[in-house]
Amino acid sequence: MAEIPIEIAFALPERQAVVALNVPLGTTASEAVALADLPARFPDLPAETLAGADLGIFGKRLREPQAHRLRAGDRVELYRPLLIDPKRARLARAAEKR
Repeated sequence: MAEIPIEIAFALPERQAVVALNVPLGTTASEAVALADLPARFPDLPAETLAGADLGIFGKRLREPQAHRLRAGDRVELYRPLLIDPKRARLARAAEKR
């Protein structure tokens, strides 16, 4: 069966991991993330942090990662939840400058 090269990327503020894989043609984004074994690379994180993460490819969020078939060269990214709403952060910064 033909394989394609892809990358899986996940980052924390203090460290990151980019895992290069060759996966079978037809592999979905969700399946590829499972193959990357990120919990072994980030053992200090709760499993649900990685399992429940939103996925995207090159900065564009996937609506159905379990159905999205990867193409050669794709970089699947896991997104952490936002700690603060960006609009609130912007308002807080503007208020501090006043």
